[in-house]
Amino acid sequence: MHKLWRLAWPILVGQLAYVGMAVVDVAMAGHASAQDLAGVSLGVSIWNMLIITMMGLLMAVNPVVAHQVGSGDLSQVPHVVRQALWKALAVGLLSAAAANLAARLFQHMTLEPYVRDLATDFVWITSLSMPLFACYRVLYGYSTSINQTKPLMVIALLSLGLNIVVNSLLVFGTLGFPRLGGLGCAWATLVTVAFNLLALLWWMRRASPYRATWPLGQYEAPHWPQIKSLLKLGLPIGITYFAETSAFSLIALLIAEFGSTQMAAHQIALNFTSLVFMVPLSLGLALLTRVGQSLGAGDPVLARYQAWVGVALGLGFAVVSATLMALLSQPIARAYTSDAAVIALTAQLLMLAAIFQLSDSTQVVASCAIRGYKVTRAPMVIHLTAFWVFSLPLGYVLGLAPTWAPWAPTQPMAAQGFWIALVLGLTIAALGLTWLLRQVARSRLPLN
Repeated sequence: MHKLWRLAWPILVGQLAYVGMAVVDVAMAGHASAQDLAGVSLGVSIWNMLIITMMGLLMAVNPVVAHQVGSGDLSQVPHVVRQALWKALAVGLLSAAAANLAARLFQHMTLEPYVRDLATDFVWITSLSMPLFACYRVLYGYSTSINQTKPLMVIALLSLGLNIVVNSLLVFGTLGFPRLGGLGCAWATLVTVAFNLLALLWWMRRASPYRATWPLGQYEAPHWPQIKSLLKLGLPIGITYFAETSAFSLIALLIAEFGSTQMAAHQIALNFTSLVFMVPLSLGLALLTRVGQSLGAGDPVLARYQAWVGVALGLGFAVVSATLMALLSQPIARAYTSDAAVIALTAQLLMLAAIFQLSDSTQVVASCAIRGYKVTRAPMVIHLTAFWVFSLPLGYVLGLAPTWAPWAPTQPMAAQGFWIALVLGLTIAALGLTWLLRQVARSRLPLN
């Protein structure tokens, strides 16, 4: 447990700082105006969906490098990382194109002109950072897998400070800078993503723990067999991440017709729950590394023990976070906005978020442990089933109350209906992934 936490806590601080940037964006846009917050919310819904999907697609480098570190064979690590960077560049460029294509949906939605224009411009500006972000995430996974997590924490904290400064200058026009409102958040995102990549490269080039496996000491052309292997492992993870994040992001698009208040409340609640989610996610990322290294060292008994310790720690945190979220829903909402209607609705959504803390924490820790075993397809099926077969259809019925559904409510429940459905989807995912972890861990134990 001690080794797991020693690896996890710098990841946690770094992840909290990274999500803190999104908190700053939403909070500053919210205090600019409800329309600015609504426009940023729509833009962020596309940004989040693609960024988190990219994180999954590129996560294949984590278990591959962790297994090599565990086995003591470091000679192939630079090759794997170089090919992962080629893959990242392609994924980032495709994601940028997909983001701008998705933004065309705003032209067909019932939106205030200012909100529509802001959302479209937000997507265009942030799409420029996607190739940079993709390369950063590969180096992030490489650093984590060789047990170097503190640099990620330091860089993330510096990025948070930079993000606050740039947001303050551009959103509100302080110190003579142009007042851009919500659009300033997009430029702040681009600046901080570029800083993350450059700072991590600078650190790696100078720190001794990276010298034995430094991947950029020589040029290497794309090697399709290695890229194909990474894609085969990472594609199911990317689809898994897409299944979950799209369920959240699509809500913003589906409730747009209900106005700025609904969109703003949804984005605030999602933003805060994403911040809380970083704790079990960071624990899961550390767990993936520990499980992968133990399996690479030929110790599946230790790997299974570490996996279940991680799940237990995640559950313990979920109890605390659910309690605090339920008790402090109003103060949390007021920290983001001064709009009374948005505060009231946000508090209601946070109460629903408190309910699904146990299942959300369990599913993310269990899925990361399973990936440490290099098993990615079965978790993908579980997530797709939980969110696209159960959660989104139920949310559509409750949130929009279509007349063709005999069991639909008499009035659309808007954001609340979708969040109720998220409770169901996350519960199904948690139960399925816990069962799968048990089966996978048992299958790797030696026969006696």
